[in-house]
Amino acid sequence: MTDGPVVGQAAVDQLLEVLDLASTGTMSFRGMSPPVGPQRVYGGQVAGQALVAAGRTVDPERVVHSLHGYFVRAGDPAEPIAYEVENIRDGRSFSVRRSVALQHGKPIFFMSASFQRTEEGLDHQTPVPPHVPGPDEVPTMPERLARYPERLGIWGQIPRPIDVRYVGEPGWVAPGDRPAEPHQRVWMRIDGKLPDDPLLHACALTYASDLTLLDSVLSMHGEVWGPGGVVGASLDHALWFHRPFRADEWFLYDCESPSASGARGLAAGRMFTVDGRHIASAVQEGLLRRVGA
Repeated sequence: MTDGPVVGQAAVDQLLEVLDLASTGTMSFRGMSPPVGPQRVYGGQVAGQALVAAGRTVDPERVVHSLHGYFVRAGDPAEPIAYEVENIRDGRSFSVRRSVALQHGKPIFFMSASFQRTEEGLDHQTPVPPHVPGPDEVPTMPERLARYPERLGIWGQIPRPIDVRYVGEPGWVAPGDRPAEPHQRVWMRIDGKLPDDPLLHACALTYASDLTLLDSVLSMHGEVWGPGGVVGASLDHALWFHRPFRADEWFLYDCESPSASGARGLAAGRMFTVDGRHIASAVQEGLLRRVGA
């Protein structure tokens, strides 16, 4: 029995096991969930695994540049997840795959992903947000969690393969403790060393991209997750990879919400390296409903 969650390289090694799908056919794979986790499969996990499945059917010289997925059913972490990949097209420059995650014979998630051979072309980007404190200048996750032990629940037990450091107040503080902010900014990195495989870094970034994005909708209103606040679920997820990166090096996840209505909220995020390179962009819509105290 441990006193807390698995962290650091041990947690990263567990993540690598989760992303290392078993082959069950030429275009089919099987994935598992961590032994300790929430009551439903974490969305970033199933998206990351679906990308692993798709990427294993593509020429390694072609790098993923975008993915678009829909969460259609809650996943059961106690059951294996089957991944079926369809080859939509292999062209001269691009390969497109459709990856479907299934449990009990029904889809829980499906994704389209596109891969491109390396090419040269025009190059520009939006600048990194100014005056953002660096990852060493903001509290660590354990420092923030120490203030709210009563709100930990399962999150105080599950492995933490990602080092997440919030620039402002996170969405899991107590109701009333979070000021309204138009941006939610967090520093992230895989909390250990990853192999050099670019596909694995893309899958790890996909895993991380679902962790805090939807929280930017709540940030606009100073709202929080859980009792006295809001419960939610991801409905879809889109991610574009712009430039080479390592997911085990710090990146700033700058998120905002352009709209919320009809119990749904839209969130958009940009990811920047410490030296200011714009490496990826994400967009997600989620279901958000108020709950009582």
